[in-house]
Order: sequence, then structure tokens, then C-alpha cells
Amino acid sequence: MRKARAKKLPLAPDPKFNDTLVTRFINNVMWQGKKDASLIIFYDALDKVAKMTGEDGYEIWRKALSNVTPAVEVRSRRIGGATFQIPSEVRADRKISLSIKWLVRFARERNGRSMADKLANEIVAAAKGEGGAYKKKEDTHRMAEANKAFAHFRV
Repeated sequence: MRKARAKKLPLAPDPKFNDTLVTRFINNVMWQGKKDASLIIFYDALDKVAKMTGEDGYEIWRKALSNVTPAVEVRSRRIGGATFQIPSEVRADRKISLSIKWLVRFARERNGRSMADKLANEIVAAAKGEGGAYKKKEDTHRMAEANKAFAHFRV
């Protein structure tokens, strides 16, 4: 690595909730640079979440995101001739990134008419501690727990 790392550009907060985390989420929902479409999808999804639960959609989304956020993950490391899955703590920035990516990915894989419907259903499921994204987090934690014996190889 010869030059300094590129600085992270600050994200502009979204217009409705004035939150940069929402902007990050919207950017992950976005396809082919169509940010307006992803904005509409996200806000529609939050409205649908509010209708389904009878609570504030934004708060349910925050709860779902925190439920899906992993604490540990496994990383492959080659030692001698063998490759070990070594459990390690997840950096704060990566935690958020993983939880957002999982929510969006499992929402896309769901059955439903529109992306807003799928996203709303996944958010409600994640807030309750169900759904694909929550299962992914549980699997990640289980994998780390199973490979706890190799934790001494951590760098």
C-alpha cells in the first residue's frame, strides 16, 4: 500500500428523518443509480410497517436493524496446510453494513408484489426476531460459537 487510504465521504442525511443511517439503507436498496425509486420504496415500506404494526415505522425499522446486527463473525485463516474458521469481533462500521445488506438481500428474495411490500414484511419479521436476515445473524453467531476453539489463532 503506497498511498494514504481514501477518506470516507460524509453522507447527507435523508430529507424525511434527517438520519444518515437511512441514507445508507436507501443507497443499498438502490439499483442502477435510481435513488428516487429507492427513496419511494423505503418510505412506502415504512408506511406499510406502520400500518401492519400500529407503531412508528421508523422505530420498528431501527429495532429490526439492531436485531439483525451481528456481534461476531468467522474469518478464514490458513495456518500450516489447513484453513480454519476463526471467530472475531465485527468492526462497528461493518456491523451496520452487514445488517443493512442482509435486510435488503432477504427482502429481495421474499415473495410479494412490490419491493416495498417485501421490504416491509422483512422489517416486521426482523423486528419480531424472525425472517431470513435474523436467521443469517443467528447462523453467523452459531458458526462463531462452534469454532471458538480456534480463537487463539486470532491476529
